[in-house]
Amino acid sequence: MSAKKMGLGNNPRLGALLGDFATKEQHVDDTSSGQGPVDIPVQAIHPNVRQPRRVFDEESLQTLADSIRRYGLVQPVVVQKQADGSYELVAGERRLRAVKICGMETIPAIIKDYTPDIAAEIALIENIQREDLNAIEEAQAYDSLIRDFDLTQEEAAGRVGKSRSHVANMMRLLRLPEEIQVLVSEGTLSMGQARPLLQLSSKELQLEGARRIIDQGLSARQSERLVKMLMEQAEHPDNKEKELPDAYLESLQDKMKMHLGTPVAIRVGRNKNKGKIEISFTSEKEFERILAMLTDEQDDMDHQPASSFTV
Repeated sequence: MSAKKMGLGNNPRLGALLGDFATKEQHVDDTSSGQGPVDIPVQAIHPNVRQPRRVFDEESLQTLADSIRRYGLVQPVVVQKQADGSYELVAGERRLRAVKICGMETIPAIIKDYTPDIAAEIALIENIQREDLNAIEEAQAYDSLIRDFDLTQEEAAGRVGKSRSHVANMMRLLRLPEEIQVLVSEGTLSMGQARPLLQLSSKELQLEGARRIIDQGLSARQSERLVKMLMEQAEHPDNKEKELPDAYLESLQDKMKMHLGTPVAIRVGRNKNKGKIEISFTSEKEFERILAMLTDEQDDMDHQPASSFTV
């Protein structure tokens, strides 16, 4: 795997190191030093403090552990030796955790010799490129790359093969209150649901918006409408509060719109037992088309004279 394919930008030194690192991981060999994987005591390895992943799915780890019990560890971890004789993990924390679940005392590892900065940068980039970080972890990883290595957003984007706008949009999530960031990390809120909350002017409003999104099961689009409504209420507090459209009714409206090919509005009364469906049309021909679809009389309509209905 070349440095260019990994999206490493214009840093030749880092690109060479990471290209070499990727090749060693893929082929489980260290041809540059002549040393392949060696068994290292699990207890002698400590995690990289710059590991961006904070949430590890227990079910996924258990599945990996079951696979290791059955087939062994196919891909070794990558470590580097410390002055005190211990080892710092560079790549492979999920594998290390799964091995611990299995109760294994040693783990196959490739020992590398990186400078601390390069090791940290590799750990960040390796995890981002695996694309299994949650949105907050990914945002924090970009933030670490930029702050710790004095990069611009564009340079950080080049390191990981992403667009600058993607990096910028992800990092904006770190402006949300910590409580909301936790909800995103846990998967309770999606990025699409959480991002509109950034438009709200206070933490209190953002938390209120998050609560409503979760309680009402709003989609990303409905979350945007909620935020707009909250902004209007904050600007004009004396105005009567508007009721947010029901998520289920909106989904039904969308289905009917797709089926009929025209806007549809479903309106229900306060007690939810009564209501009406409004179907829009813009011409007599469209009215007859919709009528035929609703009454299954397409064949008959083709032989009848045009309706005298006046639009």
